[in-house]
Amino acid sequence: MSTADQQNADLAIPDEPLPVSILTGFLGSGKTTLLANLLRHPDMAETAVIVNEFGDIGLDHLLVEHINEETVLLNSGCLCCTIRNDLLGGLRRLFRQRVQREIPPFNRLVIETTGLADPAPVLHTLMSDGYLAGRYRLDGVITVVDGAAGAETLNHQPESIKQAAVADRIIISKTDLPEASDTTALEARLRALNPAAKIFRVSHGEIEPAKLFDAGLYNPKTKTLDVQRWLQAEAYNDPEGQGHDHHSHDHDHGHDVNRHGDSIRAFCLTYDRPLVWDRLASWVEMLITLYGERLLRIKGILNVTESDAPIVIHGVQHIFHPPVQLDAWPSQDHRSHMVFITRDLDPEMFSHTLKSFNEESENPLPFTGPS
Repeated sequence: MSTADQQNADLAIPDEPLPVSILTGFLGSGKTTLLANLLRHPDMAETAVIVNEFGDIGLDHLLVEHINEETVLLNSGCLCCTIRNDLLGGLRRLFRQRVQREIPPFNRLVIETTGLADPAPVLHTLMSDGYLAGRYRLDGVITVVDGAAGAETLNHQPESIKQAAVADRIIISKTDLPEASDTTALEARLRALNPAAKIFRVSHGEIEPAKLFDAGLYNPKTKTLDVQRWLQAEAYNDPEGQGHDHHSHDHDHGHDVNRHGDSIRAFCLTYDRPLVWDRLASWVEMLITLYGERLLRIKGILNVTESDAPIVIHGVQHIFHPPVQLDAWPSQDHRSHMVFITRDLDPEMFSHTLKSFNEESENPLPFTGPS
């Protein structure tokens, strides 16, 4: 590609950003089996797949031809690319090649992480780079949990807990094995760890792609921002479907749904009264500064005093998407809902410090730093 062609490709922006799904899961959980089955499905045509080491993923039976050193065309029409180190550079290059028609067109991207990978850096790359922001959008995180060995893995491998905690979709794999005949306890633990994620039990990696994709804030079927589906705050209010009222304060309601002793906790704060945006933004900046590595994921829809329309926020550790203002509230519920997935942080700290930041006094900050 000439310098001029590369510059033209860099200026190209699609009508709609391409959806990106992160496929993660611990070593041996069944990611490759799942991916191989997904790529055979007609709905996965015009999909690009990024893997860390192509020789290790077991998709050789799907190969048709090598396009270049890093890219092969699969017999499903999908692309498979090897990006060993520089994900950001690889995503840029892949988009340029798409614009220049050096590779077949693709309308969806799946990034498979290694089994030991923390998915946060991949999310950071997608959310923080200005070039990528107009060209790719995060659709969701799909995490595969071994139905036979998943409980033991969660007990001993911190990465596996984080992979499950940040997921939008969780696959319990290998349910055909005798060792995975009863995954009730595993599923209950995963639901407590991540109440809003949809959980599917799968054997031989077989599942309809429609169940895993289109999980993000944007709903491509209606071309609208589907906040309720994406946020699923009600799952944190009643994670086990018991119908109990967990509201504990008149103004802010915190729902902590971790019951298994894991250091990762999922909870939702609900505020009946409008929040002051400037103070809320200062509070979020404080959280990022002090606890960035432990803020695994934040989602929220906010009622703020400065706007009649709702504001949507989304962050992963140190990185936050620019807030999105919706045209209208998605329901009659105009309260602020903020969902947090954190590591080694007390949910009460969040409600107490936000209350302090939102007070009318000039110096409302009794909180001095991490414990």
